[in-house]
Amino acid sequence: MKWMIASDIHGSAAYADLMIKRYDEEGADRLLLLGDLLYHGPRNDLPDGYAPKKVIALLNERKDDILAIRGNCEAEVDQMVLDFPVLADYALLPMGDRNIIYATHGHHYGELTPPPLKDGDILLNGHTHVPKCTQHEHFLYLNPGSVSIPKEDSPRSYMIWEGAHFSWKRLEDAATYLSFDYGA
Repeated sequence: MKWMIASDIHGSAAYADLMIKRYDEEGADRLLLLGDLLYHGPRNDLPDGYAPKKVIALLNERKDDILAIRGNCEAEVDQMVLDFPVLADYALLPMGDRNIIYATHGHHYGELTPPPLKDGDILLNGHTHVPKCTQHEHFLYLNPGSVSIPKEDSPRSYMIWEGAHFSWKRLEDAATYLSFDYGA
């Protein structure tokens, strides 16, 4: 199974549209969205192409492909307009025979405040808008960065997860700029 992982769209129809184009080009089977889909939030400037109603339409067209996690900007009203579940705080995805990927937005559990994890588990979240891959003593931390409002001079980005391979790609041109093989 091939997953595309993205986070922090923040209502940008321009970048949501490009994200969907990359999803199609990648030939991914599922799209995992790590929260903050429609609203830009009070700490962020409006992203380019801010048009939440257009983002709703773009995402609803792909509702059968999407697994979404609630971000700190999601509210119950968002669930009223989105045709796929968006209010789960986390998802547990199997990784091999004994480990899991704990996917969450990152505002409750993050790299410095991880949830309970077993040795070898992966913590995957967005929220910081900064792509990252860090091996900690007991877990691996992954962050795809942000689709629309990157921070710390990082590119607009997404991740591809296939088997034990993770790759970070620039949204603008789909070029890989970081990769990691789990268990290598």
